Amino acid sequence: MSQQASLAALHERIAAVNDVLNATSLLTWDSRTMMPSGGAETRGQQIATLTRIARDLLLAPETEKALEQAERAVEGLPEDAAEKRMVRQTRHALEHHRSVPASLIQERAALRTVAQAAWIEGRSKSDFSIFAPHLAKTVELSRAYADCIGWSEHPYDAMVSIYEPGETAASLKALFAKLRAGLLPILDAARSRPQPRSDFLFRDYPEEGQRAFGLTLAEKLGYDFRRGRLDTTVHPFEVSFTRNDVRITTRYTRNYLPASIFGTAHETGHALYEQGADPAYVRTTLATDLVGLYAVSGTSFGAHESQSRLWENHIVRSRTFWQRNFPELQRHFPEQLGDVTAEEFYRAVTRVEPGFIRVEADELTYDFHIMLRTDIECALMDGSLPVSDLPDAWNAAIKRDLGLTVPNDAKGVLQDVHWSTGYIGSFPTYTVGNVMGAQVMETLRQQNPSLDAAIEAGEYGALAEELRARIWQHGRRYTRDELLERETGRRLDPAPYLAYLQTKYA
Repeated sequence: MSQQASLAALHERIAAVNDVLNATSLLTWDSRTMMPSGGAETRGQQIATLTRIARDLLLAPETEKALEQAERAVEGLPEDAAEKRMVRQTRHALEHHRSVPASLIQERAALRTVAQAAWIEGRSKSDFSIFAPHLAKTVELSRAYADCIGWSEHPYDAMVSIYEPGETAASLKALFAKLRAGLLPILDAARSRPQPRSDFLFRDYPEEGQRAFGLTLAEKLGYDFRRGRLDTTVHPFEVSFTRNDVRITTRYTRNYLPASIFGTAHETGHALYEQGADPAYVRTTLATDLVGLYAVSGTSFGAHESQSRLWENHIVRSRTFWQRNFPELQRHFPEQLGDVTAEEFYRAVTRVEPGFIRVEADELTYDFHIMLRTDIECALMDGSLPVSDLPDAWNAAIKRDLGLTVPNDAKGVLQDVHWSTGYIGSFPTYTVGNVMGAQVMETLRQQNPSLDAAIEAGEYGALAEELRARIWQHGRRYTRDELLERETGRRLDPAPYLAYLQTKYA
């Protein structure tokens, strides 16, 4: 069989897996945006069935036969050839899933929708006890999963490897130590200065105006609404059903305007990554996380977060962005913002003020939210922290790191959707994304001196084209560190991130 025929046979098998995973993603999107609450249990079963079918297709004898033929066909290709990467990633996924019982995969998948419904109810009532049994089961299944795929130093290592291959509890601890040492002096200096006026952020902002501005914002950044849409949810997320249908969500808080603005910007960054993948990779291994069983093009969660945090912070939280775009926001809210200047608005949305909610945190305190969650996840995984003690541990960590007293569970341990979806091990990827995003931006500015002028002029397409060429188009072809080495000359390095924050806030 020719090389082309061998690869085509494998692509056909993986395309079927990708189709099923996209159907799963569509059911998940619906469960978080439109599904009535009574549908949670059966929806969980539906998602579990499709997840099992995707795994069965992946592990079928036909896939193994096609893979063996493809392996022989790509033997002479360069190590970084797209075809060779597809084949090797498929082999790695097969070995991974053969180590995990199908019953465990299905049980984890079924739990997600039910646990999420319990989380939504618990959050609305600010009652952790409603969600606690589901989280306990999630932790139990995560430990079992970690044992199946194997770990040596800490069970958390196995879970992190699903979302950010190459990172471990130990490597994250070392990264966080550097960040804490660098962040604390900048944070202390910023907090010692008088804070800017921000009262206008908490006025009454009707949802219609927020949505209208959000649509304009996403389009300005380059989001293609012919291949996407914006919807409302409890906790914002982006989901891709191939690059041709990439959807984003946000939430609207009437008495706090920035939540929807930066939530929309964040999810748009994710969507740009997915929409920018090479069309040739659609329904292939390089647009499918075959290990995690997600239909996603981003090479890791951290790489994905690098794009969302880059657009959210380096662009939409910049002074030049609001100098150019504040009049548009003011047009939607003439009464609420009539007494506010662009400079006042910029200063307000970049003020340093520790808060309870991660997704609303300023840039200097954001990573403290991530680091304390990572510590908690490690403790949950090794059993040193029982789920029943989680609220007290959470509240103590917030008091220690941010000096705040958590008033209730909704603003504390129940604020994030991640644990309800089984994403234990994913929280560190937000900080990895912050670091990677700053490292990429530093290099882009050094290599393309005209980039800042284009951004200041509101021509964000120049940045999008750079990112598409350097990161988005590659899908899952390169690892996170390979992308960084190709584009910045070194692996993950917190120095550019700390320099960016020092310049912006000091």
